[in-house]
Amino acid sequence: MPLLAYGRLIEKNHFRIFMHNYYSAVNQEKILEEIDQKGFTCIPNLVPIPICKDLIKSYMDDTLYRSTINMARYNFGQGQYRYFKYPLPNLINTLRKQSYDFLLPLARQWAYNLKQDLSYPDFYADYLRLCHQAGQARPTPLILRYEQGDYNCLHQDLYGELNFPLQLIVMLSDPHKDFDGGELVLTEQRPRMQSRAHVLNLEQGEAAIIAVNYKPKLGTRGYYRATIRHGVSELKKGYRHTMGVILHDAK
Repeated sequence: MPLLAYGRLIEKNHFRIFMHNYYSAVNQEKILEEIDQKGFTCIPNLVPIPICKDLIKSYMDDTLYRSTINMARYNFGQGQYRYFKYPLPNLINTLRKQSYDFLLPLARQWAYNLKQDLSYPDFYADYLRLCHQAGQARPTPLILRYEQGDYNCLHQDLYGELNFPLQLIVMLSDPHKDFDGGELVLTEQRPRMQSRAHVLNLEQGEAAIIAVNYKPKLGTRGYYRATIRHGVSELKKGYRHTMGVILHDAK
């Protein structure tokens, strides 16, 4: 897609932001159906490559982040990630809001299938307000950086009692030039059955939408919870940057 198709280019927070509708060019019904069936999907070219490059450069700008986590210290794996602070860059605000609007019908359907009394307001600002009222007021979007030998253990991005059931992982680096290894790994744990694994090789600018905690799965006695975890395999060489866009905030 030509660069100008993404709209007006502006400067903010030391990296460029294209103002456009991220989900306008995708088959939304098909994507939601795939997430419902598998607990994840991939959307190629969701984030333009110039933005990916700018986000990688922004990783070294301390003014953008509220905290830095070295994974080895907490036995999370090896590597480092940084959480953005409020106010978030317009790019991330826009992507969070549009993702919430896009995924809201599926979030409500999952809650209905699992007979959960959960409230997902019509507007993302109201959902964030619920998070903050529950004591979850710290922003959760982050950038993760891996180098040779680094990896991320299987985990879930749960930051409090309120958790929106879906999140994004956006590949910022070019897997053909910047790194080898470092595949995104998802596991699906099913009651009284062995776990199932999925290995995803994302292209630059591609986003994986994945279940945060679990997805409903239809069994002989109705719907049950299939627990989803995700991690990153060991990086063989180079540097790998990804952006996580979690829609709930943290305590």
